[in-house]
Amino acid sequence: MSLRYVRGYVRTLLVVLLPVVCLAQGLPIGTVQIYGNRKVSEAEIRKVTGAHEGGPLPKSKGEVEERLSKLEHVVQANLFAACCDEGKTILYIGIEERGAVHFNFNEEPDNEQVALPALLGKAYADFLSATGEAARAGDTGEMLADGHSLMHNAKVRYIQLGFAAMVDAHKAVLRKVLRESADAEQRAIAAYLIGYVKDKPSVQDDLQRALRDPDPTVRANALRALAAFVVYSQKHPDGEMRVSPTWMVEMLNSTIWTDRNNAAVALVTLTEGRDASLLEQIRVRALQPVVEMGRWKYLPHALPGFILAGRIAGVPELELQAAWNKEQREPVIRKALGKK
Repeated sequence: MSLRYVRGYVRTLLVVLLPVVCLAQGLPIGTVQIYGNRKVSEAEIRKVTGAHEGGPLPKSKGEVEERLSKLEHVVQANLFAACCDEGKTILYIGIEERGAVHFNFNEEPDNEQVALPALLGKAYADFLSATGEAARAGDTGEMLADGHSLMHNAKVRYIQLGFAAMVDAHKAVLRKVLRESADAEQRAIAAYLIGYVKDKPSVQDDLQRALRDPDPTVRANALRALAAFVVYSQKHPDGEMRVSPTWMVEMLNSTIWTDRNNAAVALVTLTEGRDASLLEQIRVRALQPVVEMGRWKYLPHALPGFILAGRIAGVPELELQAAWNKEQREPVIRKALGKK
């Protein structure tokens, strides 16, 4: 995979991640990828999970996570099954050890009265169904130039154009639901739809706050929206849009694979100009997670981390591309770590 592929890859991944992940259920494990562990050995983690290449996914995700959290040095753990590597699941096992950087979530909202209009919920359900069909057909191209996703697939794009036509009339309730609703599904819908408003800077703070929502789907949808804002801001450098990277950088420390992966994808776009202060922020706050991701076994998922590591190390883009194409990741990663 060349670096020329990364822009299309990362944009597609942000949009179709959740529907595609569903396809992983029931498939045998092709790869077990453990991250976040410094003191606890991989062998010990594998023993507790019982997971191995060629075997089935653990029957109870929650039970395995609880057992892992009882290991010495471990604060919490998260299992995530991603699809797919040659028809097999990639099982990600995230570990947070005592003393590691902790990514904090907001408190769970408790307003049970606020809700989205039914037409928005129906439109989003139609979108998920159409996106799943498009993903299964391999039709996942998209455009983000307008600051929101417009998929290549005609059925999905038609629904998304409907979002753009209707959300401004409901911006106030979208913001309220995103901040206050006790229903995580309602918040997730709001996080996705609010990115289609015309005045995008007016909802950036809402989306930044949603990056710390206690629900992973809300966080993923908020990051999708902000990633599109980043693309728009780069195409319109003289406009009002300026997307803060702070919470994206902090998300790299999450135990949850979607947080890490989606944040890395967005930060690849944000660092295209190689802003020195942003790269230093990533180095100071999240170098180890970036390095871990750059070493992941499944290459499409390793690519964003590798690019970030290379930019932190100051490796020129052409050299970075050459290293990736020659499968020489380690010299770049060692340079990011300040090693020879």
